[in-house]
Amino acid sequence: MIYIYNDFGGTHTTALAAAYHLRRLPENRELTKEEILQTDYFNALAPTDAGKIFFHGKDEQDNPVYTIGRRRDKHLIHGLKDLSLLLLDRFDQDEKIIFSNTSPTVPFAMTMGGFFSRELNIDSIGVPLLVKGAKQCCLDILKLVENTKKVAETTNLKVTILENKRFQA
Repeated sequence: MIYIYNDFGGTHTTALAAAYHLRRLPENRELTKEEILQTDYFNALAPTDAGKIFFHGKDEQDNPVYTIGRRRDKHLIHGLKDLSLLLLDRFDQDEKIIFSNTSPTVPFAMTMGGFFSRELNIDSIGVPLLVKGAKQCCLDILKLVENTKKVAETTNLKVTILENKRFQA
């Protein structure tokens, strides 16, 4: 099984989702500022990193966990699905790949924080907004990750795309 969390920038909700998936964050409470800012890749990627796939580690069942930022290109994930199917078939692999969209969890504060910090390089405004937004949505991200794992265990599809609209902020 391969997990790939995706959103607009690939550096906020995806980073938190990967960290929750890998059990690197506490699951029983709202995150602290320090926990958020110390999460691997959180607010660390630039717009030029769009489309790059980042490895975060392997989960307790030895499944690799990745993230990707797709920017405004919502077709990227469908293209990756088709490429994944092609490669799985071509090399006769019996692997499952799960693309899980974390974008629905993004609150307004995080959207604005990402814009100020990543697009305008104004961290003094962006980072506090990102922290506020991450605190607002962290438990929704945790639920999204739990749902992603549940779907992955039960699907018979080789490649699954989860839009996760029910986790809307």
